[in-house]
Amino acid sequence: MRDRIIRKLKEIERDEDIRILFAVESGSRAWGFHSPGSNYDVRFVYARPVQWHYRLDQVRDVVERPIDDELDLSGWELGKALKLAVGSNAVIGEWLQSPIRYLGDPEAVDLLTGFCAQALDRRSVTWHYLRLMSRQRSRLIGPCGHPRIKRYFYVLRPALALRWMRLQQQALPPMHMAGLMQGCDLNDATRAAIDHLVEQKISVKERAEIPNTDPLLDSLIDAEEQAAQDWLSTPAQRAHQDLWASASKLHLRLSGA
Repeated sequence: MRDRIIRKLKEIERDEDIRILFAVESGSRAWGFHSPGSNYDVRFVYARPVQWHYRLDQVRDVVERPIDDELDLSGWELGKALKLAVGSNAVIGEWLQSPIRYLGDPEAVDLLTGFCAQALDRRSVTWHYLRLMSRQRSRLIGPCGHPRIKRYFYVLRPALALRWMRLQQQALPPMHMAGLMQGCDLNDATRAAIDHLVEQKISVKERAEIPNTDPLLDSLIDAEEQAAQDWLSTPAQRAHQDLWASASKLHLRLSGA
């Protein structure tokens, strides 16, 4: 599958006349709790030739290739990715931390990672994970009336990201579950409960349901949600940074200008 993915990415580069700066796995496989039937969610950031930016006709800044039910590829143009990072969109930061990388220009990855560390604002990223947690909670119960284990992880992971940011005072929580847990100062019982849930998740089908959620993990989720809401209610002012100038310089550099 890795060879197939890389081959498809190279085809996209040729067909679209782009240079992929990095391409990674973005879904449950990168998070460390995929099921046997999990698909491959490949995400990438690419640069266009400088002359492309002078076109007067309207062009998309996204490339999408839904190959089949098993494989989906989608990427953002570099300028779009940088604009979203300036706006503290958490997604680009997650992509850069994926443990599964299919393609990557080391210099570009280092520069983009450094920029995201500078640009992402913890308050904005906190809102992102709170909204994500709420959305997944609304989808938690499956058709048989029990919690879907996949959705339960989609609630738990944002809670751990909120905890990591609270404890580390940073806005770039690790993407992989193991790395995320390391920075969360969890007690043995909580770690064991998460490990047990991971073992269950990787051995069942994608839409599997479980009898009940874990009270210990439910308590952690509720506590981190409340802590994040309390922190967001306190006044704060983001320090001024000339992020747009830095983003423009990085865009020119990685576009080959």
